[in-house]
Formats: sequence, structure tokens, C-alpha cells
Amino acid sequence: MAYDVHIIGGGLAGSEAAWQLARRGIAVRLSEMRGTGERGPAHQGDGLAELVCSNSFRSDDNENNAVGLLHHEMRQCDSLIMAAASVAQVPAGSALAVDRDVFSAEVERRLAALPTLTIARERIDVLPASGLTIVATGPLTAAPLADCIGTATGLQSLAFFDAIAPIVYRETIDMEVCWMASRWDKGETKDYINCPMDKDQYLAFHAGLIAGEKSEFREWEKDTPYFQGCMPIEVMAERGIDTLRFGPMKPVGLDNPHWATTEHPKGRWPYAVVQLRQDNKLGTLWNMVGFQTKLKHGAQKELFRTIPGLENAEFARLGGLHRNTFLNSPVLLDRQLRLKSAPHIRFAGQITGCEGYVESAAIGLLTGLMAAAELTGSQWQAPPASTAMGALLAHVTGDAEAETFQPMNVNFGLFPPLPDVKKKQRKLAYTERAKADLTDWLAPATP
Repeated sequence: MAYDVHIIGGGLAGSEAAWQLARRGIAVRLSEMRGTGERGPAHQGDGLAELVCSNSFRSDDNENNAVGLLHHEMRQCDSLIMAAASVAQVPAGSALAVDRDVFSAEVERRLAALPTLTIARERIDVLPASGLTIVATGPLTAAPLADCIGTATGLQSLAFFDAIAPIVYRETIDMEVCWMASRWDKGETKDYINCPMDKDQYLAFHAGLIAGEKSEFREWEKDTPYFQGCMPIEVMAERGIDTLRFGPMKPVGLDNPHWATTEHPKGRWPYAVVQLRQDNKLGTLWNMVGFQTKLKHGAQKELFRTIPGLENAEFARLGGLHRNTFLNSPVLLDRQLRLKSAPHIRFAGQITGCEGYVESAAIGLLTGLMAAAELTGSQWQAPPASTAMGALLAHVTGDAEAETFQPMNVNFGLFPPLPDVKKKQRKLAYTERAKADLTDWLAPATP
């Protein structure tokens, strides 16, 4: 089938862009390398929109949280990723977490049903010389295409390291030591497994992180920074003895029922807590929240089995480290995410310098709308910068400082300020303004 738009990459951004175009009757070819016998270094399977790190899309609160607001806006735009997440959702308190296999299968099922979409399992090594193209190959772009992109941009891509957390089989967690709870028992459900540590256990664990055998860096990798939102736990540990206790191992609001009596020698409150979050609908897999790591696999097993309740843990996946690359988008891309030196090519997703599953999909959604407007001769109007999508787009395409540009999650710091609103009311004010402005932005498209 002839096609109007070629999308390279079937991750979250590419899948979302394909959905937005094909459901409007536009012919699309979606090229995905996996399924040809090749996979990226972090991929486990061949399904579209595979979640390679956490299974969480983070907070679903659309009144007090920027990413929750982004969820809301994408739903208003008929997002494929948000629809599939609803089908695959698993308990996670106020967060939106999914069964990653169900999620991927649902994305692929819905895309395969679109008559104007062709899903091609093929590796693309060069940027097309003509024709509308969306490159959504992500931060793990295969080397031949990455080299081609580097040649086309004329600038060296920036890079950072990203780490993934281990996943534990539920049946191997000792629930006589651990307990189910959400922090402060927030909400009606108790969605996290909590592993308590006393002070001596925490100090021993901290020392083990510092001393554990870690992945070695090649010479050219030594100056590559970590992304702050996905910092390996041992790197956090190196920053101070209590850093983990104010981060992923924070015990605040977690009352251990096994230590509930004042007579218990350890008291009532843990000194530190390791939390696990459900990773699949069956509840058989649980991931260690915030435990991204570059420890070698043997060291991971040895150390993580010292965590109370995980002494006999079996791991469905151990943590790992991979190198991510992204463009200096404020310099290289225009306000419609087109490569300035080759405007028939757009970039979408994490390769543009956004960070996070939802942010990646949102940029994919916008590139789909941009390409659809270009094909139909419509005037593209970007979402207002007061919306989550608009703020993220503005950051990627020019509001950020090019010299210090780094991957960014959506946050209220990207929004136009509301200085006259009291601080305690500001988050709600941001979201109310965004929702009203999004409604106005969508209104012209409503029949």
C-alpha cells in the first residue's frame, strides 16, 4: 500500500503518532526493527510500545500534578496510549500503572485494526530523502540510523545513562515480614508491598551498595551524565548516608503492623522501607520502586536478598544500564518538530529530549496532528503553553537553553507562571487554566 507518512519506530511515540494519523484516514507505514530478529539493548520482546523500564505512568491526579494533567489532555485527544493503559491498568494507589504485556498487546491490536496503517517489521538505516517522515526511534536508536541522524544534524547528539529496576516474583516475597500499604494509607486500597529495615540493616545495605561490583564504563562513556529522574540507586547512595531515606527508601507514613506494639524491640516505624509495586494484572510480578541500578547481576541478587522479606526472592528481571541519546532539539528542530536542515522529517518521543513514557507519547501525538494538518493543508495551531502538552512542546522546541538542554519530565515549572495566586492554590490554578485553554484549543476541531 502506498503511504502518505512514514513513521520509523514502534515505541510509545511512534505508535501514538500512527494512531492519530491512521484514524483520520491517512495512509501510514510504521516501521519497527523488532520482529526482524533484532532488538535494542533494553528490549525484552517484539511487541509495539514495549515498556522497558517501570510499568508506571506516574500520578493520575489531574488537579495537583503536571503528569496527571498530561494524562487528562491526552485522553481528550483520543490518545491510543492512554486508552491502552486503561485496559491494562493494575493497582498502584493514585498512580497509573499497567500490566506491560497487556498494554503492548492492546496497542498493537488497535493499530492492526486500522485499514490505512501498515505495520512493517523492518530496520531502517538511513533517513528518507523525501516524503513526510516521523522518526520515533527513541533514545536507543540503532547505530546505523543514529549515525545517519548525526550526519544530518551536523552536531553531536547529547547522551545520558538510563537504568532499569529489578522485577521480583510475588510468591517469593515473605509477607510475614513485609506488609501491604500505601503511604499514610492514602486511598481505599493498599497497593504497595513494603519491606522494613531497622537502622543497622539500612546501614549494612547502604554499605553494600557502595561496595557492590558495578558495570564498567568504556572510555568514551565516562563523561556521559545520568538523567536525574532515573538515577541508579547506588549513585544516590554515594551522595550521602541518608539520601536513600529521603528518596526511594523513605519510611515516612508507613506504619509496620508487624511492629505495631510498643513492646516490639524495633519500635513501630521502620528506619527505611523498600517498596514494590505490582507490575502485571495477575499480580505475579512486582518491581522494586526507585531501584534502578548498574550493579552487576550477581551483586544485585546477593545484596537485594539481604532486604527483609526478600531473602528468598527470585527475579523475573534484574536491573540494568543503557546509554540513551537525544537531540539538542532547541537548536536542530523548528516549532513543529521538523529538522531545520530537512523539514520533511519530524522527530518524536524521547529522542527529542523529553523524558518519560507519557511525555514521549504526548510528543508522538502532537507530531501526528502536525503531519495531518500539513497533509490536509490546515493551519497548525500549537496547544497553548499553559497546557501540559503545550508547555512540554515549547520546552523541547525552543524555550530551553540550548547550551544546557537536558531531558525533562513535564512539570509545572515549564508552565507560564501565576504569580498572583497563593502558593498552596497554584497547582490547582495551573490545572484549571490548562483544562479551560485545552477546551478552547480543541473547540475548532469539534464538528
